[in-house]
Amino acid sequence: EIRLSLVGSEMCKETEVAMDLSISREAISYYENGLRCPNLEMLVKLSDYFNVSIDYLITGKNFGE
Repeated sequence: EIRLSLVGSEMCKETEVAMDLSISREAISYYENGLRCPNLEMLVKLSDYFNVSIDYLITGKNFGE
């Protein structure tokens, strides 16, 4: 399960994220719900997009917390 807490908020919709990252909306949903795991390249893109660490995406905590 990847923590994409900003997805679904008014600030950021699944469809918008998917279009910006050139992936399907379903892929974003699968990542959020733990049905699919993104590869390393996608983790980097997601962390850049949301301006969070890969550690945060995976564990919900930043490195060293």
